[in-house]
Amino acid sequence: MHIGVLGGGQLGRMLALAGIRLGHHFRFLDPDPDAPARLVGELISGAFDDREVLGRFADGVDVITYEFENVPVESVEFLAKRCCVYPPPTALKVSQDRLIEKQFAQSLGVPTPRFAPVHTLEELQTAVSRIGYPAVLKTRRFGYDGRGQWVIRQPADVAGAWASAAQVPSILEEYVRFQREVSLIAVRSRQGEIRSYCVVENEHVGGILRQSLAPALRITPDLRSQAESAAQAILNQLSYVGVLAIEFFEVDGQLLFNEMAPRVHNSGHWTIEGATTSQFENHLRAILDWPLGDTSHRGHSAMVNLIGVTPDPRSVMEIPGAHLHLYGKSPRTGRKLGHVTICAENAVDLDNRLTQLKARLAFPDCHPCDAIG
Repeated sequence: MHIGVLGGGQLGRMLALAGIRLGHHFRFLDPDPDAPARLVGELISGAFDDREVLGRFADGVDVITYEFENVPVESVEFLAKRCCVYPPPTALKVSQDRLIEKQFAQSLGVPTPRFAPVHTLEELQTAVSRIGYPAVLKTRRFGYDGRGQWVIRQPADVAGAWASAAQVPSILEEYVRFQREVSLIAVRSRQGEIRSYCVVENEHVGGILRQSLAPALRITPDLRSQAESAAQAILNQLSYVGVLAIEFFEVDGQLLFNEMAPRVHNSGHWTIEGATTSQFENHLRAILDWPLGDTSHRGHSAMVNLIGVTPDPRSVMEIPGAHLHLYGKSPRTGRKLGHVTICAENAVDLDNRLTQLKARLAFPDCHPCDAIG
């Protein structure tokens, strides 16, 4: 099969690595001619909203997917008239707007933090008076890895936050003092079959994911049920096809929906070595109408992102159960250049190996409450 992927980043690269061994061919569309996926398939360099480029991209492919959720919905709808596109454009539309996303979750009975739409400074002041301090102002669109959000801790912060947001449509959310952030990766087939991976615990630095533990420790059957029920409701309501990631805040035994990503996700990278079937292979299976693979985890895994710099490969490979993934990207502050997955049979061995890795990476302290979504 010939698969088209909107976006040529590391997620597209890993999709291709999972699909090439199954006999598939890949074509990517990305504005960057040096996109990481260029080495694993054909790369068309061009704008996502250029209809001529989109036509060339779609010509001859069997199915189209995306690894980047900020692709213009209009472009995906244009492509959907020419070829099968999964996940459906509706999922993209919901996930691109934080307000619509939260309203959608609430409409399905999925709990969320309190929030209010904001279009003016006056609306922001009213929302803060109702929600209270601290609160988080977020732009409705184009927020990623901690971008587009500002914590308001006192009245003096309100005007500055609104100015920083460039006065664009935004959403004010209560600042959730959660015990931890967890996420669930789930996949739905064209036939409506749903499978979920284990619940994963995530830790952040500066709003960027630094580490995921799979499975999350101390996950009760009730918490897992909450996560899976939310995923099932969202997947079915959207007639979704492919992998979906949902991030939650855990607060006193309840999960609050934070956000979702209609694509393969950073917190699921551990599945390459740590699960029977990776998230990347299962995404391809779903969009191609193949049987879904087993999502069971193998022992315990930790995924650590490599941000800004990459280590000496030998220092990583000396650690038992360590698997190094480099994305072929040039170093830059705050840029995800790769990841390391460590696998072990039990949580104690995993913790020991993870400690070794962090010592060699000069890994910064993680702050779970740093992840404000």
